[in-house]
Amino acid sequence: MKTGRSIVELAQELQRRAEAKADYVADTRSMQVEVMGTEETPVVALHVEGTGFYAPTGVSHGQIAAHTDIPKKYYDRLLGSAPQLLATNVNHWFRDKPARRMVRTLDGRARAFLSDRYRRFDNEDVAESVLPVLLEDRSIQVVSTEVTDLRLYIKALFPKVENEIKVGDPVQAGIVISNSEVGLGSLSVQPLVFRLVCTNGMISQDYGINRYHVGRRIDGDGMEVSKLFRDETLAADDRALALKLQDVVRGAMDPGRFGLLVERMRESTLGPAVGQPVAAVEVLAKKIGLRDGEKGSVLENLIRGQDYSRWGVLNAVTALANTHDSCDRATELESAGGLILDLHPSEWSEIALAEAA
Repeated sequence: MKTGRSIVELAQELQRRAEAKADYVADTRSMQVEVMGTEETPVVALHVEGTGFYAPTGVSHGQIAAHTDIPKKYYDRLLGSAPQLLATNVNHWFRDKPARRMVRTLDGRARAFLSDRYRRFDNEDVAESVLPVLLEDRSIQVVSTEVTDLRLYIKALFPKVENEIKVGDPVQAGIVISNSEVGLGSLSVQPLVFRLVCTNGMISQDYGINRYHVGRRIDGDGMEVSKLFRDETLAADDRALALKLQDVVRGAMDPGRFGLLVERMRESTLGPAVGQPVAAVEVLAKKIGLRDGEKGSVLENLIRGQDYSRWGVLNAVTALANTHDSCDRATELESAGGLILDLHPSEWSEIALAEAA
């Protein structure tokens, strides 16, 4: 499992971002995409009237493309080879189909381009809610924290809650809390299973919660640009959500719930085993979204482990997370382990019984 930042480093970065970020809601007729820089190195920027120019991130470029109904492949082509034509296209649709949008900015960049109904519950709010609960019991180990441009991650283990999948293969209960400030999914709290013999983590899709960032429409008419602040109603909602988060974190320490997951993992050691590893990994890649560069590593892990059960395949995937450069992708691979555990028996048989072409 990737360790990321220390708790102190996480707190410092969250505080820095909280002070540096700003959110604006404006009619798209008060926005304009402009091409700056030089002819050799053009820079596409989003101008929000009265606030400044912001270079969109890859995420916000995708959100602008979706909002304007410009096919993403064509949008990216224009961005790379004809930025002025891209600006003309986007600006036309900003004015022809006006709508109020939320622009989230950080460090001079437009990091998100969202609906004016986007419900803000930001990373510092999440950390302030869950870290005190995790730190109140000295036996709990906060083993990984990170904040990326896409998400916040906090992962903790509960060493008091331990079991075995089979003799000599112990696992510990844990939890992963994640949140996106840029519209890439919900605030979620999910069980984490930590395999002690190889430090792999698997994120389960069961027994957690998801809170989507959808709220009431932000009041406003006309083309004015409004900087957003937290109002009393939202602050009260945030306090209620914080209490619910704390309850879920405490509930994750329940040995009974962990026992249910352990039983399912024990069952994954039974059933049909992989007969043709190369063919099986190809089928698996399509089902869980492995990338081309990852398939070879999963195959290598599977053969090295010499466990061709569903449990062995699951761990061949989650082991890849330990060495991945990206914390975002590493966490996705840990979640992929949970997807493998949840496969219908017929889907698993399709993988296990796959034959070489």
